[in-house]
Amino acid sequence: MTNANGYKSGSNLEKVLSAGHFAVTGELGPPQSADAHHIRVKAGHLKGVVDAVNVTDNQTAVVRMSSLGASIVAVQEGLEPVMQMTCRDRNRLAMQADYLSAYALGIRNLLALTGDHQSFGNHPTAKNVHDLDSVQQLQMLKDLRDEKRFQCGDLVKGAEPRFFIGAAAAPEAHPVEWRPQRLAKKAAAGADFIQTQLVYNVPAFKRFMEEVRRLRVHEKLAILVGVGPLKGPAMAKYMRDFVPGITVPDHVIERIEGAAGGIPPEEKEARQTAWKAEGIRMCVELIQELREIEGVAGVHVMAIEWEEAVRPIVEGAGLLPRPAVRGAGGFDRITG
Repeated sequence: MTNANGYKSGSNLEKVLSAGHFAVTGELGPPQSADAHHIRVKAGHLKGVVDAVNVTDNQTAVVRMSSLGASIVAVQEGLEPVMQMTCRDRNRLAMQADYLSAYALGIRNLLALTGDHQSFGNHPTAKNVHDLDSVQQLQMLKDLRDEKRFQCGDLVKGAEPRFFIGAAAAPEAHPVEWRPQRLAKKAAAGADFIQTQLVYNVPAFKRFMEEVRRLRVHEKLAILVGVGPLKGPAMAKYMRDFVPGITVPDHVIERIEGAAGGIPPEEKEARQTAWKAEGIRMCVELIQELREIEGVAGVHVMAIEWEEAVRPIVEGAGLLPRPAVRGAGGFDRITG
């Protein structure tokens, strides 16, 4: 449901998508410390380059500065955060309390996630919460915004938190044939936009989008495809072998390996420079290819502790300067 100004939240990301621009989001991982300067340095690489920045929530189940705290620092630096919130660490009371705080402090985008299992992180014996799953969290967020009701049914006593609501998708996770239906379920629960897991296998993603279009899910929410630069062959093989939901084709690995061809093994720095340059070129080409797929509304650039790479990628893809959208408007596909 839109507000009087024609927007659900009025966030910059919502305005960019509403105006029909190809959106670009980035990612900022909070530090494993209380160092706000760490966030400010990363923000300097992203400001003016992306429309909004995801601030992760104890990603990979490793303790870091909270997504709420780091998002506030991002706002202070002039960035628009997409605050991520996992169901792993909070029950419905804590989540709703943080929604109210986040909105009061200027945060307008929120991404609902289940969260990586705690056994993958640095506190493997911690107890998870999972009071709700990500789809239930989406519904709770939508009801807060559109019905002005907490999850228990009580009315919000005053201003309701009006978020542009996001969710995640893993198009290549097994069983892949269920992924479009899972996306449809998140759209029905209240997602306004989707950011996908990293995509390197374009033919597989095209097959996913064919089913998404058949179900007409792309008409109900905006789909931003996850892309990320490879730093070298080791990273490409790690993605292929150990990260669930990502497939890295052989030709991608062969190309990144070949970038350092002719450079002697002992010249490690030169080899790394060659690999990184090729990784950026490949990411630019990937964006240009994905942009041609019907139903793709933008890209989510995940540089993974390499924020300096985001500007040359976005610029190389012809996506700078980012659009400045002012005034009221509407995004017919996701309003109502």
